[in-house]
Amino acid sequence: MGSHARLVIAGLSGDSGKTLVSLGLVAAWRRAGLAVAAFKKGPDYIDASWLGWAAGVAARNLDVHLMGEDVVRCAFARHARQADIAVIEGNRGLFDGVDASGSASTARLAALLEAPVVLVVPATKMTATAAALVRGCQVFDPRLRLGGVVLNRVASSRQARVTRAAIEAACGIPVLGILPRFDDELLPSRHLGLVTPAEHGACTDLGARLAEVADAHLDLSELRALAGTARPLDECPEQTQVPSEPVVVGYFRDSAFTFYYPENLEALEREGAILKPLSALEMSELPDLDLLYIGGGFPETHAAELSANQSLRDAVRDAASRGLPIYAECGGLVYLAEVLRVGGSEYPMSGVLPIHVGLSPRPQGHGYCDVETDAANPFFPVGMTLRGHEFHYTRITRGLERLTSAYSVTRGFGCGAGRDGLVVGNVLASYIHLHASGVPAWARHLCCRASRYRRTKRDSDASSEKGRQEGSQEDGGWRRCGGGRRRDVSASTPVPA
Repeated sequence: MGSHARLVIAGLSGDSGKTLVSLGLVAAWRRAGLAVAAFKKGPDYIDASWLGWAAGVAARNLDVHLMGEDVVRCAFARHARQADIAVIEGNRGLFDGVDASGSASTARLAALLEAPVVLVVPATKMTATAAALVRGCQVFDPRLRLGGVVLNRVASSRQARVTRAAIEAACGIPVLGILPRFDDELLPSRHLGLVTPAEHGACTDLGARLAEVADAHLDLSELRALAGTARPLDECPEQTQVPSEPVVVGYFRDSAFTFYYPENLEALEREGAILKPLSALEMSELPDLDLLYIGGGFPETHAAELSANQSLRDAVRDAASRGLPIYAECGGLVYLAEVLRVGGSEYPMSGVLPIHVGLSPRPQGHGYCDVETDAANPFFPVGMTLRGHEFHYTRITRGLERLTSAYSVTRGFGCGAGRDGLVVGNVLASYIHLHASGVPAWARHLCCRASRYRRTKRDSDASSEKGRQEGSQEDGGWRRCGGGRRRDVSASTPVPA
């Protein structure tokens, strides 16, 4: 790799200020002329989108639980290779993971990447106690390369002076930044976290403000020197793949639908997909597609606009009825419903799925989610285990019992009643988000189904409708795709919801 300089920005808990510090560093170093690679620990789309916005190049998620250690290490090395410095934002508290031992925590990620850690400590109404918290982290895991501290939400110069002195004396590491309380909200948030960059109205001004905050309140030269103490990581082999026949894959990409991992889109391209970004807000019809991919996002905050675009809603429903393969995750599931209820208002959606969905005041599913396919569906073989995550405030309020479901949920909530993965014809919609690096066959299965549909269109004649119906009961391309065991079950076989 070209540069080995890297820092992990960790916190004592969620909302410590990790994102503010990470964005400030990326913005300031980029303004200084450095090429910065940005990464987000965990599956979060929104923080990653902000980091990518600040860096000027897509940020990558690093999630050991979803992807495995070898994949994470190689992904980091590959995408940091051309950068001058890499910033890795942690999630939650430093040692918080999927269990009491801290599996897949930010600390474990830092150890895997052999990266020094900067700990962001919110210092509201404390001075020397902050030193006890930092010292506790050092004692908890002596192997941790804790290289410095950034204090956040400091109210006065006296508090800053006393807290700095206590930490440096008790812990033997420097305080590398002191952030004050900000009167205005630099990064506005809502129910799923921060407002996305696509919906923020003043990104240019915000970038300059973040860089100014970092210049004024962080020791950028010492932080860069600390990053430079990391040793180079071993190179990983480049990914090579012979693509299948080209297929056209459309995906909604606008302010309502922004949740797409770059790796997922790249994996589709490696399988031969020609990607077409589409707008569910502005387009009135679908182009000629072999597959439609609808990722997650915020359809609930765009409900009125999505509903007003009736021509596209009708086009999606008609395409589904003609057999177009559609793969939808979370927000995509909501768009495929008949009705979305937000507050006291109901908004017609595309009506592909005969369900109603409502926005709740609390999360309905939040965290890692594991499912197993136990019924036929357009994309995945029966018996395949899928590991992903979910974070949604919406839930299905009507119609779930009328639908076939393909997934048995072994961890998480899904659509409810232990089920997820709703199937109608060649449509599969679920609340689980999958990362292509954690499910390597994901893109292959989607492109296989798209290829079958493309051949059906090409060979269309008077009997094409009958052939399409019979094709949905065949092996679904699993022999060509590989992986998983097969079972001859019709896609219309009912599964208890």
